[in-house]
Amino acid sequence: MKLDHEISAIVTGAASGLGEATARALAAKGVKVALFDRDADKGQKVAAEIGGVFCQADVTDEASIEAAFAKARSAHGQERICVNCAGVANAVKTVGRDKQTGEIKPYPLAQFELVIQINLIGTFRVLSKSAAGMAPLEPLEDGEKGLIINTASVAAQDGQIGQAAYSASKAGVLGMALPIARDLMGEGIRVNTILPGVFETPMVAMMPQQVKDALAAQVPFPKRLGQPDEYARLAIFMAENTYLNGEYVRLDGAIRMAPR
Repeated sequence: MKLDHEISAIVTGAASGLGEATARALAAKGVKVALFDRDADKGQKVAAEIGGVFCQADVTDEASIEAAFAKARSAHGQERICVNCAGVANAVKTVGRDKQTGEIKPYPLAQFELVIQINLIGTFRVLSKSAAGMAPLEPLEDGEKGLIINTASVAAQDGQIGQAAYSASKAGVLGMALPIARDLMGEGIRVNTILPGVFETPMVAMMPQQVKDALAAQVPFPKRLGQPDEYARLAIFMAENTYLNGEYVRLDGAIRMAPR
């Protein structure tokens, strides 16, 4: 797909981190970008800086997403690119012990369900609505109508202690990619997945410096955390290379996560 002012895109989680970097990279190519996020202050700021449109959106809420799509399409027309970066992470063991009493407690199910709702179901909610809008479009070169890029994680394949919910949600994102690509092959819509390793995002930024240093030391090469613009560059490559479909790419410096 040739990226220029005739192409519009939607990026979720676009107010910060991987989503923000991707929104900026697409805008730098001339693409009209709609930024979906819950954080209105940051989202509006980024949108103003890149000439995009901010659409306040909660991926767990159907009405919110419907309204965000309506606003985005009213401003820019039907999107041909949808990049799903919205997500959360948590760390809770399947069975835990109360630090004071020693009482054994199971995983709080509400927390597990929330991670699945945001990371997995939220991703599918957005991509399915985007694909439905792309399907009637006139095809571009190679018969392509659109592209969906989803964000999984290396935790989909080697999750750490306490990552049962996060790993399950991201494994679901990875696992549904090929079936969706096959579902949409007759519509000319591609589906690809990025599995980031440990990246310098707001979630990681909250960690103590010694923890970040320890994580960076685990990366075979280069021995540092990933940068959001590196994710964005891979998303741009996926958009511009039409033969890349139904594929996933680990972007992780060759890290394989240890149990803890």
